[in-house]
Amino acid sequence: MTPIPRTEFAVTRDYVYLNHASAGVLPNSTIAAVEEFARGSGRAGVLSTYAYDLRMREYRERIARFIGGNGDEIAMIPATGAGANLVASGLDWKPGDEVLLADDDFPANVVPWLALRRRGVVVRFVRIREGRLTPDRLRAEISPLTRVVALSWVSYADGYRHDLAALAEVAHRSGALLCVDAMQGLGALPLDVRAWNLDAVYAGGAKWMLALHGIGFLFVSADLRERLALATPGWRSMRDMWDFHNYDQPYARDAMRFEGGTPNLLGTLSIVSAIDLFERSGKVRIAAHIAGLTERLCDGLRRIGAEILTARGRQESSGIVTFEVPGCDSLELGRSLERRGIITTYRSSGIRVSPHGYNTEAEIDAALDALREFAPISVKA
Repeated sequence: MTPIPRTEFAVTRDYVYLNHASAGVLPNSTIAAVEEFARGSGRAGVLSTYAYDLRMREYRERIARFIGGNGDEIAMIPATGAGANLVASGLDWKPGDEVLLADDDFPANVVPWLALRRRGVVVRFVRIREGRLTPDRLRAEISPLTRVVALSWVSYADGYRHDLAALAEVAHRSGALLCVDAMQGLGALPLDVRAWNLDAVYAGGAKWMLALHGIGFLFVSADLRERLALATPGWRSMRDMWDFHNYDQPYARDAMRFEGGTPNLLGTLSIVSAIDLFERSGKVRIAAHIAGLTERLCDGLRRIGAEILTARGRQESSGIVTFEVPGCDSLELGRSLERRGIITTYRSSGIRVSPHGYNTEAEIDAALDALREFAPISVKA
């Protein structure tokens, strides 16, 4: 038995889908919720959709509980980069202030910070060794001028999982904020923003969260929220958004003010529906299941003679395994797997496998069997 029921996923009929680090698949329960929204909109327009709008505060609370926060710390956003932009554009920067970034991070958590250069902010890249930024390395790199340390919880490339609690402690001792792109961990691994003392976390829903594209959320701690100016306000940023002509009223006290305009109700519904599924299945059970699948995969890859490019420690592994097979072109190998219905991400730098809580050991074995067939004879023994 898998922790997430396989009956939730139509994709299992035709594919061995091991590519959640690229794009997740919608569970049947989420599809049903989305269809109900769409049918209601078609039948009754605002008489139906307004009921969802009235539940937005409840939805933010549900998302907040999922990550250990409070509902007033959550804003719905269209994508990960939007969360980074809201934080980057809202802080009171001075020329010479510094932002530290990992030199191998995904652009969504880099480009928003680079835009601060026009305000005189120094953006400094930390050269990452073996895909990781350790607390000791951060301690050596951080300076009195550092205002923000921004990095991904889990590396999109090799799956290394950073120790966010330890990094937050180092950053805070130097007076800096820790801002985290959680896209490659959230939904596969439990996250606790309060216990880990995180300042800002942003993530889209379309990967491990198994939600629609174009929707995500920003967590911003209560302390940081009071420090952030609102760079892109909208009509729903106001304390009483229904008092239309009171243009000079103050902004809303909670993080909803960062949303600005009409929320993506359908996207938010898809995230909340997925959270329902995760909570029924058990976040810890899902993480343990994924860990077991990735360990089984790595054991098989070693027997094939593959080079595993992913850190495999208990505290540093995630749902991502990246590897190369010596003597094989990774692009061609990935295409060969795809022709067999085994879906991964493949680049010249290697093949990335990312199973979820509904995948099975048999599916991992099917991928390994295919790899053995394609691998050169010299590495099969």
